[in-house]
Amino acid sequence: MKTTGFSKIAVDGKARCGVLHTPRGEIRTPAFMPVGTAATVKAMMPESVRATGADILLGNTYHLMLRPTAERINRLGGLHKFMNWQRPILTDSGGFQVMSLAGLRKLTEQGVTFKSHIDGSKHEITPERSMEIQRLLGSDIVMCFDECTPFPATEAEALDSMRLSMRWAQRSRDSFGDRPGHMLFGIQQGSVFPQQRQESADALRAIGFDGYAVGGLAVGEGQPRMFEVLDYAVDMLPEDRPRYLMGVGKPDDIVGAVARGIDMMDCVLPSRSGRTGQLFTRRGVVNIKNARHQNDPRPLDETCACPTCQNYSRAYLHHVFRAQEMISGMLLTWHNLHYYQDLMQSMRDAIAAGVFGPFQEKFHAERARGDIEPL
Repeated sequence: MKTTGFSKIAVDGKARCGVLHTPRGEIRTPAFMPVGTAATVKAMMPESVRATGADILLGNTYHLMLRPTAERINRLGGLHKFMNWQRPILTDSGGFQVMSLAGLRKLTEQGVTFKSHIDGSKHEITPERSMEIQRLLGSDIVMCFDECTPFPATEAEALDSMRLSMRWAQRSRDSFGDRPGHMLFGIQQGSVFPQQRQESADALRAIGFDGYAVGGLAVGEGQPRMFEVLDYAVDMLPEDRPRYLMGVGKPDDIVGAVARGIDMMDCVLPSRSGRTGQLFTRRGVVNIKNARHQNDPRPLDETCACPTCQNYSRAYLHHVFRAQEMISGMLLTWHNLHYYQDLMQSMRDAIAAGVFGPFQEKFHAERARGDIEPL
């Protein structure tokens, strides 16, 4: 059995299902990675996250380097022990968060200097420092350091940004070195420009990575443009490596991405939406804060096997959300994460059975029907 690497099990159109092998366990693909920004998936215990079906979590390099610091986590035994999650962890490089700091950062060939959003202290991330932080954390899957090109960007701006990211990718590869049992992923950039996406993919192939991400999407371009880019960008990446779409997304984004050959995704949406009263179901989004739910004894979704739907009514979920009880965020997040993992399993099953097309049709048809009518 492989200790690291990617095995395809089945292909249906462009959609793939497979297994990403790591020493800490197998990751079934297509995979959705819940986001544990600060070494925790908000409102969830680690064992509860695992119970939803998650094989891997995402940790955030930027936030963890600031608090509690990668050095402290390393002294305490590494991120897995620190957060009590013994399965694989992927850490992002910090590039996206640094991009979002806008006026608080300065970009050079060397890297990025910035001020902490917490206390204003000054810091620097370079490709070498990003690799060091992720090594200290003990990440199973490490992302190379890149600049996430903002949208919109002119063709010239996107080209300069992409080529800088490719130079940083080489430095990340050099700094990462040879670490058996750990993987390094490269990140394709190029905004919405096909020639730039191809140049980026060619550069990453030449460097050589264990997996490849499509970066610079889900940053404001909208779903139609994102799908347009995915239609060609994914095909530029090696077929024998996992392909990761960063920061996506809504359920229909995920289904559309898988249909275009994506194997891995992450997003804060299911946990963040749970805390704000938005629930994802097979019939679309339910806003539990709405008064229509206050006398409704039915479960959120009668077909869902999560503890929230099995044990609590819409009326109760409405009550605890309105009362701002802590259990609200816990129950609603649990449901959302379960829904996402159930969606991933359904897609894996459909691809393996060669019926991904009919699966997509049913998925969109059910969502078009909308939520169950109130009593």
